[in-house]
Amino acid sequence: MTAYDTLADPRLTSAPIGIFDSGVGGLTVLRQLDRQLPQESILYFGDTARLPYGNRTADEILHFVRDIIGWMVDQGAKMVMMACNTSSALALEQVQQEFEVPILGLIWPGARAAAQAGQRIGVIATPATVASDAYRQAILEVNPQAQVWQVGCPAFVPLIEQGRIQHPETRRVAARYLQPLMAQGIDALVYGCTHYPHLEPVFQTLLSSQVQRVDPATHLVAAAVRELTLLNLKHTGPARPTRFYVSGDPQGFADLSVRWLGYRPQVEQVVFSAATVLPGGS
Repeated sequence: MTAYDTLADPRLTSAPIGIFDSGVGGLTVLRQLDRQLPQESILYFGDTARLPYGNRTADEILHFVRDIIGWMVDQGAKMVMMACNTSSALALEQVQQEFEVPILGLIWPGARAAAQAGQRIGVIATPATVASDAYRQAILEVNPQAQVWQVGCPAFVPLIEQGRIQHPETRRVAARYLQPLMAQGIDALVYGCTHYPHLEPVFQTLLSSQVQRVDPATHLVAAAVRELTLLNLKHTGPARPTRFYVSGDPQGFADLSVRWLGYRPQVEQVVFSAATVLPGGS
């Protein structure tokens, strides 16, 4: 029996959509889900005990993703959305073969949008996503004439997770990361990490208004709409309140997420085995 056969059962339409990220970055995807699919119930997981993902190996990322998707399947998720570019770049194809539930990633939706937005395209992402070359390859597959430059931005996720978006250091770091892309005369910039839209106020002060900024989260959710429609899994009744879980400190996540959610969520902890923590993680 295929995933499509399993999930065609209309009784599953009310099941939640699972979203996961290493931390608060996935809230940008949640925000888009609230706009485009307000009737869907959401299960959100932030792997804050193992943050940041961008400095992890491919084997570590795959291990983490298997943990999370397995847990989401146990929770009854009808679809899983990787609200994490690093996971999408390094683990998506493998876990799509291992799990029956539909699993969507950010790279292809973001790459297609970027190829439509410009010809000289900059990508800012975690070091692991840049090293995978996933965005460049996907963009060039859509438009072989495009030119793509990528910059790894390891400091962004820790700064955002520490709530330091308005700190002068954050603007200095952003200026340093963007400088080589601006020097190439980019006309489009891809936010290759779901954390980065949180820095939009900073980017607005540094980039020309002529540079089209591409948030793959918007296009990932549009892909989810199409997939749910195809599988006859769209929910038409009222949504249940979003359930939030983290692998690290629930209160820390709740405190940080208030500014983007507009309310303080109730957050529970899920502990996976071997939840190793990198120095500087939260």
